[in-house]
Amino acid sequence: MDYRRLGASGLKVPALSFGAGTFGGSGPLFGAWGNSDATEARRLVDICLEAGVNLFDTADVYSNGASEEVLGAAIKGRRDAVLISTKTSLPMGDGPNDAGSSRSRLIKAVEDALKRLGTDYIDLLQLHAFDAATPIEEVLSTLDSLVRAGKLRYVGVSNFSGWQVMKSLGLADKHGYPRYVAHQVYYSLVGRDYEWELMPLGLDQGLGALVWSPLGWGRLTGKIRRGEPLPEKSRLHDTASFGPPVEDEQLYRVVDALDTAAKETGKTVPQVAINWLLQRPTVASVIIGARNEEQLRQNLGAVGWSLTSDQIKKLDAASAVTAPYPYFPYRRQEGFARLSPAAV
Repeated sequence: MDYRRLGASGLKVPALSFGAGTFGGSGPLFGAWGNSDATEARRLVDICLEAGVNLFDTADVYSNGASEEVLGAAIKGRRDAVLISTKTSLPMGDGPNDAGSSRSRLIKAVEDALKRLGTDYIDLLQLHAFDAATPIEEVLSTLDSLVRAGKLRYVGVSNFSGWQVMKSLGLADKHGYPRYVAHQVYYSLVGRDYEWELMPLGLDQGLGALVWSPLGWGRLTGKIRRGEPLPEKSRLHDTASFGPPVEDEQLYRVVDALDTAAKETGKTVPQVAINWLLQRPTVASVIIGARNEEQLRQNLGAVGWSLTSDQIKKLDAASAVTAPYPYFPYRRQEGFARLSPAAV
């Protein structure tokens, strides 16, 4: 397993990490992802550790805390062998302080997560969404106190916009608070919006990308093909409305290119899709999910080899879309392009 620095921090994380959203799954979304109990989760953790995957990502909102509880049971007795990443800020109840990133909410959320995980510290806490109602200084000062108390090692964010990240980093520098070192983002061959603003920001400010849904919300599994109906057992029947959208023609164009690369490399479509991501700037770790051992072992096959430059170019071309304003001039017009030599 390849290990990479997480942004500008000193923490090294595996190129692949495991998403525990399938642990203890319940409800229309998480139940469709998977519902591994502690026994099955322990086996999946065993396989991950054997392969060098020691980072496990979860969130309090995943099945209302059940994911954290099952993960905690699965790593019991080997806490020092793993890195735990969890997230908070999304609603965990209907009360006025059950959501967001206020001081009250963050302290309670961290204490609750520690109990569910069965540990006394979290390696990486990420804010699951930007809380526009809470002053950023309050958020950062609270995170600072939790880091100083030894309950958090590193902090990051997930699904923030560029200005939200940048304003937070500026205030962290101003007051001497811990800087965000990770940004958990949606990024895939059918979802490259991360590249327009957040990737250049990550390069400039030292944020490592932890990629969620690298297979485009289950669309790049190799089971969806042009001119064929959605497979009967696909979870997209129940979960498509929850995830990022993609136009059919764009999806089929990418799948065609993935099929070609898969045949050339002798790998599967998902393995090719994940390997492409591992070649991209700022990507520290790609979060893979699995409902069972077979899926996990297949996803682990995405590392230990590399696509050729020609294969990458073909995948780039198949997945390319017009950049939104104000980014498209920098890709289309020579005068703008000369001002942005580092554009990806």
